[in-house]
Amino acid sequence: MRSGRRVLAVAATFVAVAVVSIAVALLITPARSVSAFGQTVAVGTAPPSLSAAGPGELVLFGQTMPTTVRFLGPIRPRLVLTTIDLNEQVAASFTPGPHAPIASTLGAKLVAGWRAYFLVEIAFVALVAVVLLGAIAGWRRSLEQLVGQSAGPPVAPAPGPTLPQVEAVVLGDSTAAGVGGPPPADASPRDILCGRSSFAFASTLARVNDWNVENLACSGASIREGVLGPQVVRGQEVPAQLAVAKRAVDASTVIVAVGANDLGWSSFLRLCAVVDSCNNRAVDAYFQRSLETFTRSYLELLRQLATLPNDPRIVIVQYYVPFDPTQDCLADTGITSAKMAVLVDRLRALNTVLATGAETFGYVTAAPDFSGHELCTEQPYVQGPTEPAPLHPNARGELLIALTIERAILASG
Repeated sequence: MRSGRRVLAVAATFVAVAVVSIAVALLITPARSVSAFGQTVAVGTAPPSLSAAGPGELVLFGQTMPTTVRFLGPIRPRLVLTTIDLNEQVAASFTPGPHAPIASTLGAKLVAGWRAYFLVEIAFVALVAVVLLGAIAGWRRSLEQLVGQSAGPPVAPAPGPTLPQVEAVVLGDSTAAGVGGPPPADASPRDILCGRSSFAFASTLARVNDWNVENLACSGASIREGVLGPQVVRGQEVPAQLAVAKRAVDASTVIVAVGANDLGWSSFLRLCAVVDSCNNRAVDAYFQRSLETFTRSYLELLRQLATLPNDPRIVIVQYYVPFDPTQDCLADTGITSAKMAVLVDRLRALNTVLATGAETFGYVTAAPDFSGHELCTEQPYVQGPTEPAPLHPNARGELLIALTIERAILASG
């Protein structure tokens, strides 16, 4: 009996030492930096879980989300995309001809990074070396699958002649289209269909810089259906904006305003108006899932922008904040001051993803600030509930966005 207790005590001590050693190793082992095809990924481990299997962690533009691949064991990978370097090697990978598969190359380097990472951990946790080496072998296939999902083929240019006179292109949704204003003087049927107006910020930028600006933005556009792929508007198909932009072979600036439709912002506003609180668990989960979906689509958009001809300056426009939580003029619609505060936080989360993604790729960011001119103020930059496009910028708001973009371009040199 006594010898049995001694065996149990030794075993318990062994387990305790192993658990503490693993925990310490996970805390002090630095993430391993892996680079391939212009991408730099920090390889590390997610916080240990008590479950026998589950997803790892992917940190993309500041957003931590579960991987689509599941892993065995309580210790799972954590990949942090830190840098995208759009050099000639990366650009060449998008051109026709034989190339080494990006997923295979980066996957192999990730596995090598894991080996190096685990060797450091093994130095701290010699007693669990077999377990850690087994994890390397078990994760190899899953890591390659994870990397292989990241990049799609480049969007092909739209059919038709090139647009050599175009100096700047605007891509995006209703904010970039300038919905709610009068149509341009020379409006085409597609301008009318997409809700493009004469006070859209593209028009101001054209006048200020004496540019020929091609505004391809369309109300209702999302990244997948509108920018990277075609969009159906009232039964008519609008070609993918990026495909048309590739015909502007000499454009030096491309301005992008996306996110609200990918996020389902209109649906979120309607949901927020009818529930007692916009900050409960169900609404938070809905928003977080939408933000994760947008973040993945945004990564693909940022990659695809690198395939534009003439290596133009890319400007990513953040979203304006239309609400001031100290105002209470929307209470009759179900949007109270408390709900406004939640909505402002949600927009800030979206803008964090937009800004972090742009910085990762080396693009320019423009952040319009409507402070003091939100809805319900004396001189709002936002259209009110009874105006043609509620919560969208009015003429003054579009002008402010144009000036913000102009300042960002000048600051970028």
